[in-house]
Amino acid sequence: MQSATDRQEQVLAVLHEARSEGRTTLSPLECSAVLRAYGVPLPREGVAQSAAAAADLAEDIGFPVVMKIVSEDILHKTEAGGVLVGVADREQAERAYRTLLSSARAYKADAALAGVQVQEQVSRKGVEVIVGAVTDPSFGKVVAFGLGGVLVEVLRDVTFRLAPATRDDALSMLDGVAAAEVLKGVRGGPPVQREALADIIVSVSQLVSDFPEIREVDLNPVLADAGGATAVDSVMTVDFAAQPQPYRPSRDEIVSAMQRIMNPRAVAVIGASDGEGKIGNSVMKNIINGGYAGELYPINPRADEILGKKCFKSVKDIPGEVDVAIFAVPAKFCAAAMTEVGEKGIPGAVMIPSGFAEVGEKEMQAELLAEARKYNVRVMGPNIYGFYYTPANLCATFCTPYDVKGPVALSSQSGGVGMSIIGFSRSTRLGVSAIVGLGNKSDLDEDDLLTYFEQDDNTQVVAMHAEDLKDGRSFYEVASRVSKKKPVVMLKAGRTQLGARAAASHTGALAGDDKVYDDLLKACGVVRAYSLNDMLQFARGLSVLPTPKGEEIVIITGAGGSGVLLSDAVVANGLSLMKFPQDLDEGFKQFIPPFGASGNPVDITGGEPPTTYERTIRFGLEDDRIHALILGYWHTIITPPMVFAELCARVVQEGRDKGIEKPVVVSLVGDVQVEEASEYLYERGIVACPYTTELPVAILGAKYRWARGAGLLG
Repeated sequence: MQSATDRQEQVLAVLHEARSEGRTTLSPLECSAVLRAYGVPLPREGVAQSAAAAADLAEDIGFPVVMKIVSEDILHKTEAGGVLVGVADREQAERAYRTLLSSARAYKADAALAGVQVQEQVSRKGVEVIVGAVTDPSFGKVVAFGLGGVLVEVLRDVTFRLAPATRDDALSMLDGVAAAEVLKGVRGGPPVQREALADIIVSVSQLVSDFPEIREVDLNPVLADAGGATAVDSVMTVDFAAQPQPYRPSRDEIVSAMQRIMNPRAVAVIGASDGEGKIGNSVMKNIINGGYAGELYPINPRADEILGKKCFKSVKDIPGEVDVAIFAVPAKFCAAAMTEVGEKGIPGAVMIPSGFAEVGEKEMQAELLAEARKYNVRVMGPNIYGFYYTPANLCATFCTPYDVKGPVALSSQSGGVGMSIIGFSRSTRLGVSAIVGLGNKSDLDEDDLLTYFEQDDNTQVVAMHAEDLKDGRSFYEVASRVSKKKPVVMLKAGRTQLGARAAASHTGALAGDDKVYDDLLKACGVVRAYSLNDMLQFARGLSVLPTPKGEEIVIITGAGGSGVLLSDAVVANGLSLMKFPQDLDEGFKQFIPPFGASGNPVDITGGEPPTTYERTIRFGLEDDRIHALILGYWHTIITPPMVFAELCARVVQEGRDKGIEKPVVVSLVGDVQVEEASEYLYERGIVACPYTTELPVAILGAKYRWARGAGLLG
């Protein structure tokens, strides 16, 4: 086996040649040289520039062979009629050479043709898969695996991981595609050699990590069977342009700056105003009315006092230290004000003003950030509604104060989404630690917030709306750590939009959509929400539900129809219903009428009195083999909604008093009284949703996804 130094020198030689010739793709032989250097199994091959040479090469390799057109202008050879298989003798090889050139010219008349590749025809009769790598705009180098062949972009059965991938990552990718069972052997067929495929995935991921110049790698197909795996076709593109490195302060630097922003001893409002309806006036009022107890300094060169506070012409005139400056002045004045903030030694700036990159003023935003970086000022925004941090009674925003304290931190990139977050929180009385606007994310972004909330004892659940991730790799690293301790929920907007950049390879085309985000968020333990309502409901419910200790779930319902719908929701959310042992089945039967149904769901029927609900719920809570309960209440005269809610809350609390902490979610379907009953239950730490059988199970499913990702379910 060659050393790492030797293999890297081989690849460097190939890349040097491509760079000196100004090429963006590697030739087939160059691809093979690079892949062989990294130990990827390949068939014997060569390139011929004449029909006779092709026949000679085929004889040396041994018939049958595969022949392919070689042209950097024709990357998808099959589409151009540029591949012929089963070439069996010299005559066929010469004829195939001429046919391939003719097909290529018909497909693209001006294509530069470099000859014909002659390749050993691999005899493997297993599965065609694809292994590749791309450079993602957010996450950098990622490796891909999926079902391959000509239908790869139709089936789109592919999964992604960050590069370099570990062997465990690679093996998890084999199980992460929808057709995973095909790899394990179907209808008596042997399974593919998983280790061989994992080796190729790891090798490709290491290759692109070692050489950032390699933009895309596409091995399609890779033929895999019980004997091993061989890559029979490859495409590689390169990009030698220098890539900017993201700004990454240390963890301690982030926490130190965020601590002073979120828990300031002194706040300055630049652009404070006495004028009703002005942002500078609203910010001042909200900070005062929100109960902030620290020092508050209005900055306005034309006023002596604002809202009873002495006014200063500049932050530099303030005696003593200031921890955060809130900007409420037009965009054109912000860079100069930022210089004064930096000279004053203020570590944080909250940029409410719009008029920057979001309207095309990228240079103005860059100038602002350059001034901030010069003085090590961390910037939130611009183009934001500000932020709330309730433990400090700080409402640094033009929105009205919010004072319901609790363990949930929320953030949004969009101001409109931020308004919805605030409205939902008010209407549900969701206890929050923070609500933060990130806007243009010129500096502070989601991984900075996560780094702070990780060590914040006031925060136990984090939910984020994002249109993009400025540094997806940094977010992945932080989220992988934080999600082991606290649930992290993300609503990633734009999930149906295809990537704007042209993709030269199948892998690049597949990565152009939302699949990279989907797989990498899951891999780092983030619970993904696919709608704004789900994000908000998950944030609310995850802070209430205890962590389950196992996967055995039981439904108790007052109507058969409810049980069917709840069962459907269980399957849709990746949960499983417990199969009752005989003694548990008999145990439930003692509480329900003969025409009811035990099994799972347990149907107590709609005509039963409150005591039947009470007894079955208590029985389910007290059996250690049951790990979570889904309760389906169906509105009846015999057991009205509030009667059900009160008995349910009492029975669950009795269990908690005995040390029984199990997730319990409730679906209440009926007339308008179920709304009051739902709120009553939520206020007592039981997730309850009116008019829906899907939502409470989805919230439970989110809790399970987090617990699995955090390794809490074994």
